[in-house]
Parts: sequence; structure tokens; C-alpha cells
Amino acid sequence: MQRGFSLLEVLVAIFVLSFGMLGMVGMQSFSLQANRQARLASTAAGLVREMGEMMRGNKDQARLTTNNPYVGNFTAPLTPTTAEYCMNVSNASTGCTSGLAIANAQMTEWLSRVNSELPSPRVQICFDNQPYDSNNLPQWGCNGTGAGDLVMYVKIAWTQTSTDRSDTGSAAFVQASTRPILIVPITAGNS
Repeated sequence: MQRGFSLLEVLVAIFVLSFGMLGMVGMQSFSLQANRQARLASTAAGLVREMGEMMRGNKDQARLTTNNPYVGNFTAPLTPTTAEYCMNVSNASTGCTSGLAIANAQMTEWLSRVNSELPSPRVQICFDNQPYDSNNLPQWGCNGTGAGDLVMYVKIAWTQTSTDRSDTGSAAFVQASTRPILIVPITAGNS
């Protein structure tokens, strides 16, 4: 009667255990990637919600059909159409003197934060009658004029890691220019 394990049995057990551990490492990697993407999506949703509140707080500027300081197509690095710093603490004595100055200052500060919180972001804020294409996929571009349009859309995207594990190099990243990741309708409010 033999007692204990042979060296061969121990090696087979270690081999089987190592395959199980490799599978767990792969799952851990995918879990970390999914967690990062969820965190970025949550951050983007919070930023878009904040933009909606700023527009509702300054609705006279947000509802303009021309020269609207909130409307624009911004690619990384995001810079506002007209930079304004009247909301900074150093300018507290003079402050913002008009709704236009407030809107420009809000866009300056907001775009700076989007730049710092999302990797290579792209933002488009516009009136749009068709934010989705014929396949119901989100699309960049806007075809609304603002005249009679009550809804403005905030479209936002950032560079993501590809879910296709066979992609390598630059193909391993989905660029923000491909499609918007998040499209949120915003109503500035009634007069």
C-alpha cells in the first residue's frame, strides 16, 4: 500500500492549477477595463448634467439661435470659442457683467474640466433634429437651426480601449472621432 503523491501527480495538479490562474488573470484584466470605462461614462454623464444646469441657469443665452456661446464642436484639446475668466476668484471684484460673459466663462471652465477628466475628449453641443443615423447609431453633426427647436443635444466621446483583444497598436483604441458615446437632450427652459 502506497502513501502520498507521486511527483507526476503533483506536476499535473500544478499544471491544471496554473491554467485556472491564467483564466482568472484574464478576467481580472477585463474587469479592470470595464470598470474604467464605466467610471469614464459616469464622469461624462455628470459633466453633461452640469452643462444642462448651466444652460438652464442662463437660458436667455442658451436659447439663442445665432451666436450662442454654448453651441460648438470641440475636439481635444477642448478650447472655448471665446475664453472668459470673469468667474475666477482673482476677478471677484468685477465679476461677470452680462449673460454672455457668464456663458463664456462657464464654457471656459467646463471645457477645461472635460479635458482633464476624459482622455482625448470630443464634445458637440447643438440643435439637432436627427442625433441618430438610419441604423439608430449616434452620430456627430447637427442639422437643427435652433429656430423652433426646443431641444439642444450634448454629444460627448472620449478615447476608449477596444474590446477586441486581437487589436494591437493604435487599433487597440477607439478614437473619440468615431461616434458619440453619450448623447443627452437638454431643454434650456421657457421664457
